[in-house]
Amino acid sequence: MIQTVIFDMDGVIVDTEPVHHYAYFKQFDELNVIVSQETYSSFTGNSTRNTFQKLKKLFSIEADVEDLIQRKRTIFNDAFDSKEDLALLDGVEVLIKELHANGIQLILASSASKVTIDRVFKRFNLHSYFSHIVSGEDFPNSKPHPAIFEHAASLSIAPKENCIVIEDSTNGIIAAKAAGVFCIGYCSENSKLQDLSMADMIINHFDELNAEKIILL
Repeated sequence: MIQTVIFDMDGVIVDTEPVHHYAYFKQFDELNVIVSQETYSSFTGNSTRNTFQKLKKLFSIEADVEDLIQRKRTIFNDAFDSKEDLALLDGVEVLIKELHANGIQLILASSASKVTIDRVFKRFNLHSYFSHIVSGEDFPNSKPHPAIFEHAASLSIAPKENCIVIEDSTNGIIAAKAAGVFCIGYCSENSKLQDLSMADMIINHFDELNAEKIILL
């Protein structure tokens, strides 16, 4: 019986990917580097720090990683605050509220920074539904390394056999499976370039899930 649902955030709860895409590519222009969409997609699920660590090796960027991170966050935050049409993904708010109402523990495990998570959670009033928030910035290795999901599962009220992860990226699904947690792959418009085949189950819309179905997985 499932007692805990571990949610990714970007691409699962809220679609901030277009804002991240804008921020990264604006910064790439500033750095005079050309990053292909394929290369950019390979970073999905990575923390900002790990992304820039990899980019520095690929493009011999001289700037310090911390400075790169702060510049990207500044661009992102400015765009986030001005984006009036930013919304939760269709159906996810209903699912979150139903799971919470049925006593299912909700944990967030996102590669996003704590600052970004807090901005999203405050904007959409999500804090009251989640017992714990786990940020990828607290771990040296990003997804597909399983550390973030291993830690999230350790915060569960139940053994990891009674937990599930909802993810939309290849790296996230690999991480969840490596952590030994049942994983639902969410196929969204922004995950078309992601391979979800390793997921235990794939959905195209959150109306395919409800508390009863999840509890019995």
